[in-house]
Amino acid sequence: MGRKIFVSYKFADTNVEDLSPWTTSSVRNYVDEFEDLLEDTDHIYKGEGAGEDLSDLEEETIWVKLKCRIYDSTLTVIMISPDMKESGVADKEQWIPWEVSYSLKETARRNKNGDPITSKTNAMIALVLPDSNGSYSYYLKDKTCCPSSCVTHHKGRLFQIIRDNKFNLNDADKKDCNGLTIWSGECSYIGAVKWKDFKANPNKYIDAAYARRENIDAYNIVKVIS
Repeated sequence: MGRKIFVSYKFADTNVEDLSPWTTSSVRNYVDEFEDLLEDTDHIYKGEGAGEDLSDLEEETIWVKLKCRIYDSTLTVIMISPDMKESGVADKEQWIPWEVSYSLKETARRNKNGDPITSKTNAMIALVLPDSNGSYSYYLKDKTCCPSSCVTHHKGRLFQIIRDNKFNLNDADKKDCNGLTIWSGECSYIGAVKWKDFKANPNKYIDAAYARRENIDAYNIVKVIS
């Protein structure tokens, strides 16, 4: 069954790996690639189109349009990139936290007949893009620990509302090892996946996000921007 997918991202971040040797890529180019991935599926892209420019609109008009698209979606994909956060600017002054917050909320609207319809909290994916050197370690750092492999999440690179919804499974399978806490399984409502892995099997990670949503009561969900 096809899903309606909204993508939240930092348009102008160019600190990502170039998708071709002839051009400098930005996160927007990865969004275009993401749309191409959906062409062979039943999924529907609900975000800003490649030829669509909202920059000349008033901020309130832009926000109304974005809220309508998020309300009409069931999955939000957050593209994690090295410069997604604007330094020195509060989270409340940037778009991504608001898009994430609205995606997590249950919002009531009226349909054409005037009947109230309340949206469910969206399924969520943090899609981690490679940096300009082709590395994911600015956020996901592969390590060896106790004694198997594990991955460190550098949550300081994220907006607070995303951090709050990482490692938030109430009865998580976790253990302490050499001063580290090792989490297992679907321990974060906003699960993270590398771009290269997502490209290889999009439905695997999309289905996992919806499975977490079906189990949402097991997570401590934070829906507001702090």
